[in-house]
Amino acid sequence: MLRIRLARGGAKKRPFYSIVVADSHSPRDGRFIEKVGAYNPLLKKDDPARVTLKVERIREWVAKGAQPSDRVARFLAAEGLVAWQAGNNP
Repeated sequence: MLRIRLARGGAKKRPFYSIVVADSHSPRDGRFIEKVGAYNPLLKKDDPARVTLKVERIREWVAKGAQPSDRVARFLAAEGLVAWQAGNNP
């Protein structure tokens, strides 16, 4: 199964995440198929560079059956690509 999820990069205590399409069995920071965006949590919430997405490529991958992770689904819902609802994550 294909997942659209975050892959962590950056230095210690300076996280930077790539939004990637990967097989669900591959490691978090391991092998991926394509990089479709980036997320920088150190930027302010209203900064447009905080989340960057390749919208057309994400649409193609979702049409092929790729499932976004919960965090990525929040980003995609802000762009209107998928419907996201709050889950139970204790």
